[in-house]
Amino acid sequence: MNTTKDYRQRISSLKKEYEKLKQGKESLLNIIYEAELPETVYNSNAIENSTLTIKETEKILMQLEISRDVSLREVFEAKNLATVSEYIKTKAREKEIDSEMILLLHKMLISNINDEIAGRYRKEGEYVRVGTYIAPAPEQVGRMINNAVLEYESDIEGFFIDRIAKFHLEFEHIHPFNDGNGRIGRVLINYQLLRLGFPPLIVRNKGKQQYYACFKDYEYGKKTSSMEKLLTLALLESFHKRISYLKGEKIVSLNEYSKLQNRSFNALLNSARRQTIPAFREKGVWKIGASIRSSSKKAQVMFMDEEK
Repeated sequence: MNTTKDYRQRISSLKKEYEKLKQGKESLLNIIYEAELPETVYNSNAIENSTLTIKETEKILMQLEISRDVSLREVFEAKNLATVSEYIKTKAREKEIDSEMILLLHKMLISNINDEIAGRYRKEGEYVRVGTYIAPAPEQVGRMINNAVLEYESDIEGFFIDRIAKFHLEFEHIHPFNDGNGRIGRVLINYQLLRLGFPPLIVRNKGKQQYYACFKDYEYGKKTSSMEKLLTLALLESFHKRISYLKGEKIVSLNEYSKLQNRSFNALLNSARRQTIPAFREKGVWKIGASIRSSSKKAQVMFMDEEK
Protein backbone atom coordinates (compact mmCIF):
# COMPACT_ATOMS: atom_id res chain seq x y z
CA MET A 1 0.00 0.00 0.00
CA ASN A 2 1.65 3.21 -1.20
CA THR A 3 -0.52 6.22 -0.33
CA THR A 4 1.68 8.35 1.91
CA LYS A 5 0.88 9.27 5.49
CA ASP A 6 0.64 12.95 4.50
CA TYR A 7 -1.98 12.25 1.84
CA ARG A 8 -3.93 10.01 4.20
CA GLN A 9 -3.99 12.74 6.82
CA ARG A 10 -5.08 15.37 4.31
CA ILE A 11 -7.89 13.16 3.04
CA SER A 12 -8.99 12.36 6.59
CA SER A 13 -9.01 16.05 7.55
CA LEU A 14 -10.96 17.07 4.46
CA LYS A 15 -13.43 14.20 4.93
CA LYS A 16 -14.20 15.37 8.48
CA GLU A 17 -14.67 18.95 7.31
CA TYR A 18 -16.83 17.79 4.41
CA GLU A 19 -19.05 15.66 6.65
CA LYS A 20 -19.56 18.55 9.05
CA LEU A 21 -20.31 21.15 6.37
CA LYS A 22 -22.69 19.03 4.31
CA GLN A 23 -25.23 18.61 7.10
CA GLY A 24 -28.53 20.04 5.85
CA LYS A 25 -27.01 20.91 2.47
CA GLU A 26 -27.71 17.79 0.43
CA SER A 27 -29.58 19.90 -2.11
CA LEU A 28 -26.43 21.94 -2.76
CA LEU A 29 -24.38 18.77 -3.21
CA ASN A 30 -26.96 17.48 -5.68
CA ILE A 31 -26.73 20.75 -7.62
CA ILE A 32 -22.93 20.42 -7.74
CA TYR A 33 -23.26 16.82 -8.96
CA GLU A 34 -25.69 17.82 -11.69
CA ALA A 35 -23.60 20.82 -12.76
CA GLU A 36 -20.49 18.64 -12.87
CA LEU A 37 -22.11 15.88 -14.92
CA PRO A 38 -21.31 17.28 -18.41
CA GLU A 39 -17.69 17.74 -17.33
CA THR A 40 -17.50 14.16 -16.04
CA VAL A 41 -19.07 12.79 -19.23
CA TYR A 42 -16.94 14.95 -21.53
CA ASN A 43 -13.64 13.95 -19.92
CA SER A 44 -14.36 10.23 -19.80
CA ASN A 45 -15.52 10.13 -23.42
CA ALA A 46 -12.66 12.37 -24.59
CA ILE A 47 -10.17 9.90 -23.11
CA GLU A 48 -11.73 7.39 -25.51
CA ASN A 49 -11.25 9.85 -28.41
CA SER A 50 -14.75 11.31 -28.64
CA THR A 51 -14.71 14.50 -30.71
CA LEU A 52 -17.38 16.25 -28.62
CA THR A 53 -16.36 19.40 -26.77
CA ILE A 54 -17.56 20.06 -23.24
CA LYS A 55 -20.01 22.68 -24.54
CA GLU A 56 -21.40 20.22 -27.08
CA THR A 57 -21.69 17.57 -24.39
CA GLU A 58 -23.60 19.97 -22.16
CA LYS A 59 -26.00 20.86 -24.98
CA ILE A 60 -26.63 17.20 -25.80
CA LEU A 61 -27.45 16.43 -22.16
CA MET A 62 -29.81 19.42 -22.11
CA GLN A 63 -31.51 18.18 -25.30
CA LEU A 64 -30.33 21.24 -27.22
CA GLU A 65 -29.10 21.33 -30.81
CA ILE A 66 -25.39 21.71 -31.52
CA SER A 67 -23.91 23.67 -34.39
CA ARG A 68 -22.29 20.79 -36.30
CA ASP A 69 -23.13 17.28 -37.38
CA VAL A 70 -21.88 14.61 -35.01
CA SER A 71 -22.31 10.86 -35.17
CA LEU A 72 -25.30 9.27 -33.49
CA ARG A 73 -22.86 7.07 -31.62
CA GLU A 74 -21.24 10.07 -29.93
CA VAL A 75 -24.64 11.43 -28.95
CA PHE A 76 -25.57 8.12 -27.31
CA GLU A 77 -22.14 7.85 -25.68
CA ALA A 78 -22.78 11.17 -23.94
CA LYS A 79 -26.40 10.47 -22.99
CA ASN A 80 -25.76 6.92 -21.84
CA LEU A 81 -22.76 7.80 -19.70
CA ALA A 82 -24.77 10.59 -18.07
CA THR A 83 -27.56 8.10 -17.34
CA VAL A 84 -25.10 5.66 -15.78
CA SER A 85 -23.51 8.41 -13.69
CA GLU A 86 -26.93 9.50 -12.43
CA TYR A 87 -27.87 5.90 -11.66
CA ILE A 88 -24.87 5.17 -9.44
CA LYS A 89 -25.47 8.29 -7.34
CA THR A 90 -28.18 6.43 -5.42
CA LYS A 91 -27.46 2.78 -6.24
CA ALA A 92 -23.91 2.90 -4.87
CA ARG A 93 -25.30 3.19 -1.33
CA GLU A 94 -27.59 0.19 -1.80
CA LYS A 95 -25.23 -2.63 -2.77
CA GLU A 96 -21.62 -3.59 -3.21
CA ILE A 97 -20.09 -3.91 -6.65
CA ASP A 98 -20.55 -7.37 -8.10
CA SER A 99 -20.59 -8.92 -11.57
CA GLU A 100 -24.35 -8.38 -11.87
CA MET A 101 -24.00 -4.63 -11.24
CA ILE A 102 -21.04 -4.31 -13.60
CA LEU A 103 -23.01 -5.99 -16.39
CA LEU A 104 -26.06 -3.81 -15.75
CA LEU A 105 -23.99 -0.62 -15.92
CA HIS A 106 -22.39 -1.81 -19.14
CA LYS A 107 -25.79 -2.55 -20.67
CA MET A 108 -26.92 0.98 -19.82
CA LEU A 109 -23.72 2.42 -21.31
CA ILE A 110 -23.73 0.53 -24.62
CA SER A 111 -27.48 0.38 -25.31
CA ASN A 112 -28.39 1.89 -28.70
CA ILE A 113 -24.70 1.85 -29.59
CA ASN A 114 -24.13 -1.89 -29.97
CA ASP A 115 -26.94 -3.89 -28.37
CA GLU A 116 -25.36 -7.19 -29.39
CA ILE A 117 -22.49 -6.72 -26.93
CA ALA A 118 -24.28 -4.59 -24.32
CA GLY A 119 -24.44 -6.08 -20.84
CA ARG A 120 -22.22 -9.11 -21.38
CA TYR A 121 -18.56 -9.99 -21.08
CA ARG A 122 -16.50 -11.00 -24.09
CA LYS A 123 -17.38 -14.49 -25.26
CA GLU A 124 -15.41 -17.20 -27.05
CA GLY A 125 -13.46 -15.83 -29.98
CA GLU A 126 -13.74 -12.18 -28.88
CA TYR A 127 -10.25 -10.86 -28.21
CA VAL A 128 -9.29 -7.23 -27.62
CA ARG A 129 -6.09 -5.27 -27.44
CA VAL A 130 -5.05 -1.80 -26.36
CA GLY A 131 -2.02 -0.73 -28.34
CA THR A 132 0.38 -3.64 -28.04
CA TYR A 133 -1.34 -5.05 -24.95
CA ILE A 134 -3.56 -8.10 -25.60
CA ALA A 135 -6.19 -8.67 -22.92
CA PRO A 136 -6.75 -12.12 -21.34
CA ALA A 137 -8.73 -14.72 -23.26
CA PRO A 138 -12.52 -14.33 -22.99
CA GLU A 139 -12.82 -17.70 -21.23
CA GLN A 140 -10.92 -16.19 -18.27
CA VAL A 141 -12.90 -12.94 -17.96
CA GLY A 142 -15.71 -13.98 -15.63
CA ARG A 143 -13.39 -15.69 -13.17
CA MET A 144 -10.91 -12.82 -13.19
CA ILE A 145 -13.62 -10.20 -12.58
CA ASN A 146 -15.02 -12.22 -9.68
CA ASN A 147 -11.52 -12.55 -8.21
CA ALA A 148 -10.89 -8.80 -8.56
CA VAL A 149 -14.19 -8.01 -6.82
CA LEU A 150 -13.44 -10.54 -4.06
CA GLU A 151 -9.96 -9.11 -3.51
CA TYR A 152 -11.34 -5.57 -3.32
CA GLU A 153 -14.10 -6.50 -0.87
CA SER A 154 -11.93 -8.70 1.35
CA ASP A 155 -9.10 -6.18 1.78
CA ILE A 156 -10.67 -4.54 4.83
CA GLU A 157 -7.37 -3.24 6.20
CA GLY A 158 -6.12 -1.53 3.06
CA PHE A 159 -6.45 2.23 2.54
CA PHE A 160 -9.49 2.83 0.35
CA ILE A 161 -7.65 4.74 -2.42
CA ASP A 162 -5.10 1.93 -2.69
CA ARG A 163 -7.90 -0.63 -2.97
CA ILE A 164 -9.79 1.37 -5.60
CA ALA A 165 -6.63 2.04 -7.62
CA LYS A 166 -5.69 -1.65 -7.61
CA PHE A 167 -9.21 -2.67 -8.65
CA HIS A 168 -9.27 -0.14 -11.49
CA LEU A 169 -5.89 -1.28 -12.79
CA GLU A 170 -6.93 -4.93 -12.64
CA PHE A 171 -10.31 -4.22 -14.26
CA GLU A 172 -8.66 -2.49 -17.20
CA HIS A 173 -6.04 -5.24 -17.36
CA ILE A 174 -8.85 -7.80 -17.76
CA HIS A 175 -10.67 -5.57 -20.27
CA PRO A 176 -13.82 -7.67 -19.90
CA PHE A 177 -15.93 -6.04 -22.63
CA ASN A 178 -15.68 -5.61 -26.36
CA ASP A 179 -16.28 -1.86 -25.90
CA GLY A 180 -16.72 0.58 -23.03
CA ASN A 181 -14.03 -0.79 -20.69
CA GLY A 182 -12.45 2.55 -19.86
CA ARG A 183 -15.72 4.39 -19.30
CA ILE A 184 -17.18 1.63 -17.12
CA GLY A 185 -13.90 1.40 -15.21
CA ARG A 186 -14.05 5.11 -14.36
CA VAL A 187 -17.73 4.80 -13.42
CA LEU A 188 -16.76 2.04 -11.00
CA ILE A 189 -14.18 4.31 -9.35
CA ASN A 190 -16.97 6.74 -8.48
CA TYR A 191 -19.31 3.90 -7.51
CA GLN A 192 -16.74 2.77 -4.96
CA LEU A 193 -16.12 6.30 -3.68
CA LEU A 194 -19.81 7.11 -3.33
CA ARG A 195 -20.44 3.84 -1.51
CA LEU A 196 -17.76 4.79 1.01
CA GLY A 197 -19.23 8.25 1.52
CA PHE A 198 -16.67 10.16 -0.55
CA PRO A 199 -17.48 12.61 -3.37
CA PRO A 200 -16.96 11.49 -6.99
CA LEU A 201 -13.85 12.51 -8.88
CA ILE A 202 -13.01 13.27 -12.49
CA VAL A 203 -10.21 11.56 -14.41
CA ARG A 204 -9.37 14.31 -16.88
CA ASN A 205 -8.57 14.05 -20.55
CA LYS A 206 -5.77 16.62 -20.20
CA GLY A 207 -3.96 14.14 -17.97
CA LYS A 208 -4.58 11.22 -20.32
CA GLN A 209 -0.91 10.41 -20.91
CA GLN A 210 -0.22 10.31 -17.19
CA TYR A 211 -3.30 8.12 -16.74
CA TYR A 212 -2.15 5.73 -19.47
CA ALA A 213 1.30 5.59 -17.90
CA CYS A 214 -0.30 4.18 -14.75
CA PHE A 215 -1.46 1.15 -16.73
CA LYS A 216 2.03 0.65 -18.15
CA ASP A 217 3.41 0.67 -14.60
CA TYR A 218 0.92 -2.03 -13.67
CA GLU A 219 1.38 -4.08 -16.82
CA TYR A 220 5.16 -4.26 -16.60
CA GLY A 221 5.77 -4.22 -12.85
CA LYS A 222 2.42 -4.54 -11.06
CA LYS A 223 3.12 -1.09 -9.64
CA THR A 224 0.06 0.75 -8.32
CA SER A 225 1.57 3.89 -6.78
CA SER A 226 1.13 6.14 -9.83
CA MET A 227 -2.60 5.36 -10.06
CA GLU A 228 -2.97 5.84 -6.31
CA LYS A 229 -1.46 9.31 -6.56
CA LEU A 230 -3.53 10.25 -9.61
CA LEU A 231 -6.77 9.28 -7.84
CA THR A 232 -5.65 10.95 -4.61
CA LEU A 233 -5.06 14.30 -6.29
CA ALA A 234 -8.39 14.05 -8.12
CA LEU A 235 -10.18 13.29 -4.84
CA LEU A 236 -8.49 16.20 -3.06
CA GLU A 237 -9.65 18.47 -5.88
CA SER A 238 -13.20 17.15 -5.54
CA PHE A 239 -13.14 17.81 -1.80
CA HIS A 240 -11.78 21.34 -2.30
CA LYS A 241 -14.52 22.18 -4.77
CA ARG A 242 -17.34 20.96 -2.58
CA ILE A 243 -15.98 22.43 0.62
CA SER A 244 -15.56 25.83 -1.07
CA TYR A 245 -19.22 25.81 -2.12
CA LEU A 246 -20.44 24.42 1.21
CA LYS A 247 -18.63 27.26 2.98
CA GLY A 248 -20.33 29.81 0.73
CA GLU A 249 -17.03 31.08 -0.64
CA LYS A 250 -16.95 33.59 -3.46
CA ILE A 251 -15.47 31.53 -6.29
CA VAL A 252 -12.97 33.24 -8.60
CA SER A 253 -10.63 32.06 -11.34
CA LEU A 254 -7.07 31.31 -10.29
CA ASN A 255 -5.92 34.09 -12.61
CA GLU A 256 -8.13 36.60 -10.80
CA TYR A 257 -7.00 35.20 -7.47
CA SER A 258 -3.33 35.69 -8.39
CA LYS A 259 -4.04 39.39 -8.93
CA LEU A 260 -5.97 39.69 -5.67
CA GLN A 261 -3.14 38.02 -3.77
CA ASN A 262 -0.34 39.63 -5.80
CA ARG A 263 1.09 36.18 -6.41
CA SER A 264 2.62 34.57 -9.48
CA PHE A 265 -0.06 32.79 -11.49
CA ASN A 266 2.37 30.07 -12.58
CA ALA A 267 3.39 29.38 -8.98
CA LEU A 268 -0.26 29.14 -7.95
CA LEU A 269 -1.00 26.91 -10.93
CA ASN A 270 1.77 24.52 -9.87
CA SER A 271 0.35 24.48 -6.34
CA ALA A 272 -3.14 23.85 -7.71
CA ARG A 273 -1.93 20.89 -9.74
CA ARG A 274 -0.30 19.47 -6.62
CA GLN A 275 -3.39 20.32 -4.56
CA THR A 276 -1.35 22.18 -1.96
CA ILE A 277 -3.86 25.01 -2.27
CA PRO A 278 -7.64 24.32 -2.30
CA ALA A 279 -8.09 25.01 -6.01
CA PHE A 280 -10.30 23.05 -8.38
CA ARG A 281 -11.36 22.98 -12.01
CA GLU A 282 -14.71 23.80 -13.55
CA LYS A 283 -14.95 23.16 -17.28
CA GLY A 284 -11.17 23.12 -17.42
CA VAL A 285 -10.67 26.47 -15.66
CA TRP A 286 -8.84 26.51 -12.33
CA LYS A 287 -10.80 28.26 -9.59
CA ILE A 288 -10.51 28.92 -5.87
CA GLY A 289 -12.29 30.64 -3.01
CA ALA A 290 -11.45 34.36 -3.08
CA SER A 291 -10.88 34.54 0.69
CA ILE A 292 -8.37 31.65 0.79
CA ARG A 293 -4.98 32.76 2.03
CA SER A 294 -2.35 31.37 -0.31
CA SER A 295 0.76 31.92 1.78
CA SER A 296 0.19 29.53 4.67
CA LYS A 297 3.33 27.82 5.94
CA LYS A 298 1.57 24.45 5.84
CA ALA A 299 0.84 24.78 2.13
CA GLN A 300 4.38 25.96 1.41
CA VAL A 301 5.87 23.01 3.31
CA MET A 302 3.68 20.50 1.48
CA PHE A 303 4.60 22.09 -1.83
CA MET A 304 8.32 21.90 -1.01
CA ASP A 305 8.02 18.29 0.14
CA GLU A 306 6.44 17.23 -3.12
CA GLU A 307 9.15 19.01 -5.14
CA LYS A 308 11.91 17.01 -3.48
